[in-house]
Amino acid sequence: MTTAFLESPLFRQTLSWAIFVIVLCVIFFAHRVLFRFLRQRAAALPGLLDATMVDTLRAPSLMIFLWAAATVFGHVQLAGHSFAATFAKINALFMIGISAWFAIQIVHAVALYFKKTIDINVSDNLRARRSITQLMVFQAIADSLVVIVALVLSLLTFDTAKAIGISILTSAGVIGIVVGFAAQKSIGLVLAGLQIALTQPIRIDDVVVVEGEWGRIEEITLTYVVMKIWDERRLILPVTYFLETPFQNWTRTNADILGTVFLFLSHDAPIGTMREELQRLVKDNPNWDQRVANIQITDAGEHHILARILVSSADSSKNWGLRVFVREQMIAYLNKHAPGAFVRAHIAIDNGDM
Repeated sequence: MTTAFLESPLFRQTLSWAIFVIVLCVIFFAHRVLFRFLRQRAAALPGLLDATMVDTLRAPSLMIFLWAAATVFGHVQLAGHSFAATFAKINALFMIGISAWFAIQIVHAVALYFKKTIDINVSDNLRARRSITQLMVFQAIADSLVVIVALVLSLLTFDTAKAIGISILTSAGVIGIVVGFAAQKSIGLVLAGLQIALTQPIRIDDVVVVEGEWGRIEEITLTYVVMKIWDERRLILPVTYFLETPFQNWTRTNADILGTVFLFLSHDAPIGTMREELQRLVKDNPNWDQRVANIQITDAGEHHILARILVSSADSSKNWGLRVFVREQMIAYLNKHAPGAFVRAHIAIDNGDM
């Protein structure tokens, strides 16, 4: 009786499922041990393998191993079964989905690796910002291509979808034209994003003036750009804006910048001593790059002159701080040493015949 039970289909099915569950458990724990070792190895060898990259690939790699075990089990158990065709279709869809997920994670891991090699915090970070911008845009393009290919392959597994696709292509050309016109703007955005990645009128961390707002480029995608304004607000603009509308880019070729401070003064303002005071103010200021510090009279009217103070810095943030400092200190200096240097309003009073 025992021999008959051991040879029965029920026992074989139960044994197969038990082995399958054991194999899944072994795969799960072996994968966990492997990635724990890889993470420790990554932490011990910074620069060769980042721990974040290991974590990025952990989940999709586990799913691939589990899918492989399920595939082998399904082919063995369902051979000749009526459910075999359905299982094969589900298995194919599952494989496509996991492969797409794994490919996207690999793209992110590679992008992360290259980001780790780029130092954007150096003073002259033009090349770093150019590389980061291209990396982000091409990462978005790669993600989009993976998703599109996965969707197409998924649809091709269904015979109905094939027939529908052929029908649409052969008998609905007008619909295709309408859809093409409807999608023209979206396609234009994607192409504009690609053009920005190649020509780079803007880059990550560029200082720009857009719509009267001063800020830095924080994020560039295939369809929109995020600009971080100086007061922590975010301005969201389509990528086409930077190809079709004039804007100021203060760090297009380098981060060096000249800043101006304007003062309306009287004709007897002590310009010579002001130039000496300016040199004293900027001499020990860490925001000054020792290139330019000068005062120019750019305009003269009946009752005033316009003094333009020029100061230079390594980047726009430092220049902003330097301009604020120079403006405050120069006003304080004139109030103390030449209080009559500022423009006064002249009011003429006509007493008539009084």
